[in-house]
Amino acid sequence: MITTIVLVRAEPKLIPQCARHLAGIAGVTDVYSVSGEWDLVVVIKVAQYEDIARVVTEQFPEVPGLIRTTTLTAFRAYSKADTEQAWDIGAG
Repeated sequence: MITTIVLVRAEPKLIPQCARHLAGIAGVTDVYSVSGEWDLVVVIKVAQYEDIARVVTEQFPEVPGLIRTTTLTAFRAYSKADTEQAWDIGAG
């Protein structure tokens, strides 16, 4: 599974509409409204890299209120559970 995080800048009055539209796109698992330079953070999980291209370049431009995006594709995931499991098997 390939995980991609997309940072989204949206028109302020359309942020809720933009978020709902993004959440309805196949492959999008989460949409967060955030503070700071970006308005929304979108998490995409798909099986193939081509699916990322389809979602981000074909479907995101159709979203009302979306102004700008930055796409970050994850290479490796680290979590607390991963760290605890490594200690359980003697790694470290």
